[in-house]
Formats: sequence, C-alpha cells, structure tokens
Amino acid sequence: MGKGDYLVSEIYRGGYSSMISPSNNYMSAGSFGATTDPRSANVLQEVSTKLNMGVKQIEIEGVSAEIFDSIPKPHMKEVNRLAKLTGVEISLHGPVMDVAGFTQNGFSENDRMLAERKVRETLMRSHDLNPDGNIPVNFHSAEGIQGSQLLPPDKRTKEAGNYQKMIAVNRDTGRMAPLEVEERFLPGGEGIRKEIYTPEKSLRMLNNTEWDNSLSQIEFNRQRADEILKGMGDDPLARGLYINWAVAQQNPEAISKEALDEIRNLSPEQWNQVRNIHAAATYTDQATKSVMGVFDKAYQNCTQEEKKLLEEASKEYGKTLGAKENGKMELSKALDPKTQSDALFNLIRNLERVEPKMWIPIEEFAVEKSSQTYGNAAFDTYKKFKDKSPVLVIENPPAGFALSTGNDIRDIVVASRQQFVNNAVKEGMSENEAKKQAEKFIGATWDVGHINMLRKFGYEEKDIIKEAEAVEPYIKHVHLSDNFGFEHTELPMGMGNVPLKEIMEKLGEKGFNARKIIEASAWWQHFRSPPFQEVLEAVGSPLYSMNMAPYWNNAPGLVQGYSSGYGQMLPQINYETFGAGFSRLPTELGGTAQGAQGGRMSGRPME
Repeated sequence: MGKGDYLVSEIYRGGYSSMISPSNNYMSAGSFGATTDPRSANVLQEVSTKLNMGVKQIEIEGVSAEIFDSIPKPHMKEVNRLAKLTGVEISLHGPVMDVAGFTQNGFSENDRMLAERKVRETLMRSHDLNPDGNIPVNFHSAEGIQGSQLLPPDKRTKEAGNYQKMIAVNRDTGRMAPLEVEERFLPGGEGIRKEIYTPEKSLRMLNNTEWDNSLSQIEFNRQRADEILKGMGDDPLARGLYINWAVAQQNPEAISKEALDEIRNLSPEQWNQVRNIHAAATYTDQATKSVMGVFDKAYQNCTQEEKKLLEEASKEYGKTLGAKENGKMELSKALDPKTQSDALFNLIRNLERVEPKMWIPIEEFAVEKSSQTYGNAAFDTYKKFKDKSPVLVIENPPAGFALSTGNDIRDIVVASRQQFVNNAVKEGMSENEAKKQAEKFIGATWDVGHINMLRKFGYEEKDIIKEAEAVEPYIKHVHLSDNFGFEHTELPMGMGNVPLKEIMEKLGEKGFNARKIIEASAWWQHFRSPPFQEVLEAVGSPLYSMNMAPYWNNAPGLVQGYSSGYGQMLPQINYETFGAGFSRLPTELGGTAQGAQGGRMSGRPME
C-alpha cells in the first residue's frame, strides 16, 4: 500500500499483458513486425531504417502497383542479403487491385485475366526477397468493389433476412444492381396493402422476372408459328412439300428425283403455301436458337436436382425431333415447323419448372472469380519454385468492400485451394498431395483494423470478435492496426477501440504463431514517429527477452521513467559521455540518443 489516495499497484502494475497466447506465452517485441513506407520504392533505405529500430519482421509495402514496379530487381536481392545478415524475416504486401475482374461497367473476364497475370508476376518477383524460404505475399480479397451490407447478427431474423443492402451481379452480363430494404404498395384484398421487400426477396423476384422474360420471348415466337400453321389449316401435304423444299436447299441429294421434280413444278397456290410455312419455320428457328442459349444458362446455374430434370427434358426434346445416336436430327422432323413447335412446347414447359440463379450476391460471384485468379497464380508459381514457392495469403479489406467478413475470407481461401487442386490434378499430381500443397501455399491474413470497421454498420464488439472464428483454421498472417470503427485510419494498437486481445484469443495458437505486422500509416503521417513502442505498450510485451516483468506497459508508471534518464544519483551526462545501458540506443527502443555519433564505450575520447 502507498500513501494518500493511490496504491503502489497503480504505479507499478506488475505482469499484466493485454495479449497472452492460449499457451500463456507473452508476445515479445520480436514477434511483431513493421512495414516499409508504401509511398516509397526506396526499399533499401526503408529496410535499413526498420533494422535500426530492432524490428525482426519487415513487410515490404507494394500496395501501389506503380511504386512496386519501381523497385529494381537488384534491390530486392539486396533486401534478401540484409535479411540474411540480420536474421530478419521478410514478407511482401502485393499491389492492391481487384482480382475478380470488376470494372466501372461491371465484370470483365479480360480484366480478371489481367489481374491474374499481375498476381502471378508479383509472386514470381517476391521470390527474390527469399529464394530459400516461403515468403508470405499478401493480397486483398477484393478492392474497390462495393460489397453487400449484412445486418448485425442480432438483427437477422426470418422476416428481416440477413441483408440491409445487397449488391447483386448478373452472371451472364456482369451487370450489378443494388437491392435494399423497401416498402411496396400492392393491390389486392380489401384495399392497397403494404409489403416489406427484403434484398433476398427482391433477388428472387429479379431472377424470376428475368427468367420468365427469357421464356416468354421464346414462347411468343413459337405461338406465332402455330398461328400461321393454324391459319393454313395445318395441311400435312403442304408441310410435306415445304419439308422437301427445305431439304433441297440444304442437301439436294437427300431427296429423290421425283421429289425434286415436284418442287420444280409447284403451282402458284402451292408456292404460296410453301412461303407461308417458311414464315412459320422462321419463327420456330428463332425460338430454337433462343432456347439453346436459355437452356445452357439454366443448366449452368441451377441445382443438381434441376439438372436431372433438364437432362430428361433434353432426351424428350431430341426424341421428338428424331435425334440419332450421333447427335444429328432426322431432317424430315427437324425441318418441320409443326414438329419443332411441339418439341419447343414441351421443352419450355420443363424450363418453367427450374429457377436458375442468374443474379447472385456479389460476394458469391467474387469468390467464384477471385479464386480462379489466386488458385491459378499460386499453382503456376508452385510449378516453378516447388517447395520454395511463396505463400499467397488473402487479406480481408476494409469492411464495406466485397469479401470483407470472416466467412468471405474462409470461402475464398477454400475456393482458391480447390482451384489449385484442380490444376494440380490435371497435371498428374495425386489429389491428396495437391490438397497438402494447396493448404501450405494458400492461406489467410486477418486484418484486425479492417474488420473493426463493421462497427459503422451497427456491429457490436462481440460481433467483431466472433468474425475471427471462421478464418482461424486458415490463418497464416496478421495485420495490426487500430481505429474507431468508421474510418480506415491505421493507428497503433491501443489508440482506438479494436479488441485485439479477444480477437487474438479467437485466432488461437495459429494467430499467435503467425507473423504480426504493424500497419500504422496514419501515425507515421501525422506524428512523424515510429509506432513500435506504442504497440509494445498496448500489448504488454516484456521489456527484456525473458517472459517476466517489467513490461512495456509498465514503463510510463515507473518512478524513474524507462526513457526519461537516470535521476540525480546517476547523472545522464555520464552515460552519454562514457556509454552504458540503453542510452545510446534509439529512442524507440528505450534510449535517448538522437543521431549521436560514436560507440557506447569508445566512440569519444576522454577529455
């Protein structure tokens, strides 16, 4: 106990740490890393500066594609040399780009392929930074794509759905459509009724409307053909003349000489009949062409049960048109507009029974496309470097962008690994070995600051913490930055409201064993000082290598401040003159020297 209205425990707080691993290991200063300045391509100077701070893990910031491409190849190799000399581990933050292939006009496969080449090239170049190991190379899961806005977990109900706002994407055109909660006034009952349309309900209506419109146009053409044939009395003899005429246009050798002579000698009335039937056939031909595309979309975007239904419908359609084993149709049936109409009628009825998902949430679409980019690029890199290949780690972007939640990161990592496996199996690798390599070379980065920005959508602290559960099995890398949940400010830990201790507990041993890189660009920008000491204080790291007191978060409370000098009994000038203790260390490591010259013991003559 002390005197007055304070306690000794308030002055010296003992061994508290805000970040103790599940195995009760304190997080030492050596377990944290720093980034280079993302605004500079001078990585040699940046790495040297971080080495002077005593940092043991350094992440090269290549977030700007232009700046990353300004780093000379020899400089990358020199960074590797410095890392070997100092025992520092190097990682790389790849250029920030949209890897799904989205542009201002929607999705573009060409842009996705361009992104895939950029990711592959970044992975290839990263090998110069660590040719003998598996350097982590970080990419955002998505960038610049507005994401759907989920309701906070406690607000999700059967009636309310899961979304406050959904961004839907058309899988065929790549066009995007925002779907929000809205009130609609509808007729019926005793008067006008009001109904709440959730984004999920609007999505179902969007899909149903587009599907119905596709089938309606086909059905219109089919009915128009029927009307023409019905107006002619549906004369089988006239249709026979037309079929012979149509066959003769395609293959004169397929009909008899007698039939050819009959066609050449048609009466004016018969020619009129042939022309009318040809008009009907034009409508059935157009309907047939349209139904082929519609059937393809249905089969690619429906459930497995619906696919079975379509397979049976296809057999029935082919049987009506006289399909043969080689896939060709019997011309006499295939060219008959009446037979075509009958076949189309049955096929359209079956297509009405399926509900293909042409419009889907943007996250689902982005996972599908981005995983192709990452899986292909990772496998191509693996083929070249094998066991020394870089490790591709996928990071959650700031909340509000697509693929920013824990479930999103889990889904894209799983899908990217599967794409890797698919490519490897095609090249002759066993599936078990392919899965093993995919798990080794593709993982996740969890950015604690980015996920904290879910607060602006109404998420509570417990919801932020829980997000880490989904990504925990895939974690290989951690980014540390703090904020207040609204803006992407990137402060040092402890300066905002990110619940770091609780998040790290959710990430478990994988989180504590992963590289933890401090991203604090706002601190550098506004306060012009390294954020390292502030982070060490925030997480309660020990001052010394032993996992014991004193700790960095005790330093401000010590009677003699750790960085404030040695008091009247031990004049500071003695230590500055002759060297001892920590005086000659940089201030960020507890010393007092500001660019002084000379060594600790013999840097100056004794005068």
